[in-house]
Amino acid sequence: MIYTLALRNFIHDRISLIVTLVGIVFSVVLMAIQIGLYFGSEQVITSTIEQSRAQLWITAIGAQSFDDSPMLKGGEKYAALSRPGVAAALDVAVNIMDWRRLDGGTQAVVLIGTDPDDKGLTAWNVISGSAADIYKPNGVIVDKAYLDDLQVKQVGDTGEIRGQKVVVVAITDRIRSFTTLPYVFTTLSRGRTIMSAAPNQSGFVLVRVKPGYNVEAVRKDLQASIRDVDVLTNDEFLKRAVHHWLWATGAGAALIAGAVLGLIVGVVVVAQTLYASTKDHLNEFATLRALGASAGYIHRVIMVQAVLSAVIGYSIGMLEAIIIVWATRETQLVILLTPMLALALFLITLGMCVFSAISAIIKVTRIDPAMVFSR
Repeated sequence: MIYTLALRNFIHDRISLIVTLVGIVFSVVLMAIQIGLYFGSEQVITSTIEQSRAQLWITAIGAQSFDDSPMLKGGEKYAALSRPGVAAALDVAVNIMDWRRLDGGTQAVVLIGTDPDDKGLTAWNVISGSAADIYKPNGVIVDKAYLDDLQVKQVGDTGEIRGQKVVVVAITDRIRSFTTLPYVFTTLSRGRTIMSAAPNQSGFVLVRVKPGYNVEAVRKDLQASIRDVDVLTNDEFLKRAVHHWLWATGAGAALIAGAVLGLIVGVVVVAQTLYASTKDHLNEFATLRALGASAGYIHRVIMVQAVLSAVIGYSIGMLEAIIIVWATRETQLVILLTPMLALALFLITLGMCVFSAISAIIKVTRIDPAMVFSR
């Protein structure tokens, strides 16, 4: 009878039902998109660093992220190779350059000079062409999310970077930057030429440690022996980049604040409608009390009603969130909706509705069974 009564109360007032579900759906969608954007942004920021498979990064002093770093002075690779415990040191040239489009306009890009043969940071998720073709004359690799920005459509199309013609030899999928500037991969030597960098100059040096050596000990040795650089572990560079883009800029706080706002709106709307529904049925609840129903019985009815609201509202809201994620999958916007996030949102929604039911339970607790005889 508890479930039957809760269901009938739930669907009795259609307007209250709609208002409740709209509040929950709004809350779920807003939380899913805001938190999904946060996780998606974090993934975008760290993807190039993780893809490098480096254990240590030699960077310019104060370098905050992969996309936003000054060039090193030069020669750091050879200084690193001279130290004990270093198995490999790979130069990667990175700089922001202007891509000249066919219409005469320009698009800022992050040019990455790296050689696939080094097995360091190279283009991945290639869906058209071949990454090995980067060694062809003027070859570059771009991501399909930025084809319109660069005014290219397919392998073989051309552009111009700093007065040098470039040819698209491969296209990748889902290699995006947090700044929305397209990543453009080319060879290390060609990248240095376009950047007007010295033959031994780079943006980063990726270091791999020999088996048996302690990574932290090698890091400290490199930091002490190479001047005017920061030597960071992979995890340290990841955390620095995430902190810079998501917290120092305020973007992460804004996304989290949006999710919290969604939760607050959901709690307020559900609490208000559950309270109003309970108030409208006070006489019925008083009748149940007069017939011998315990306060706990009525409390369980309200809780079941709250759980029904949570399950139905969450289901509709999550479906809408999945549709939004699917609709934006090919854009530069990355929304990461994982099974763990979906489960966490369900538990949050359930807790939100149960918490909201407390106000209604408090009202019912004060019912005097005798009021049914005064009508």
